[in-house]
Amino acid sequence: MRKLLLPVLAMVGVVVSSNFLVQYPLDGTLAGINLADWLTWGAFTYPAAFLVTDLTNRAFGVALTRRVVYAGFAVGVVLSLLLATPRIALASGTAFLFGQLLDVTVFNWLRRMSWWKAPFIGTMLGSIVDTSVFFSIAFAATGLPWGQWALGDFAAKITMAILFLAPYRALMNVIRPVPQPAMA
Repeated sequence: MRKLLLPVLAMVGVVVSSNFLVQYPLDGTLAGINLADWLTWGAFTYPAAFLVTDLTNRAFGVALTRRVVYAGFAVGVVLSLLLATPRIALASGTAFLFGQLLDVTVFNWLRRMSWWKAPFIGTMLGSIVDTSVFFSIAFAATGLPWGQWALGDFAAKITMAILFLAPYRALMNVIRPVPQPAMA
């Protein structure tokens, strides 16, 4: 299990930093748009969770990756309770679990296709679920612009998913895939 220590620590770091940063909207404007109405700082850190999940899945397979997700969930929620509100921690944990487990499954289904399809499609589908669940639990009925934050967050996740394809591709030569049984 020592081999999973780095992925678990990376996952916990992403979750905790994102739960802290999601409480802070961006300041400033861009092309006349008030960024605070569309984005929080957590939108830029959380997508790294999908990269950690996909690299772990490539290296260790689906079963051990699920363990990393569960460990990241448990430790991340406990630590997030210290740095964020209980509502943020609950929303994050729920969204994280559903989004990451979906990513693990989709990645595994697509892992034999073109190198970019498994990480990109898994991240896209996981991001849709994660964003929907998180923002509806965390900010519904608060009066905050959570619908706009959800759209901005999703756009940031997709942008980051595209950008994270480069390090994923670069690390493919370093991280050899776990042997997978032949598909029937």
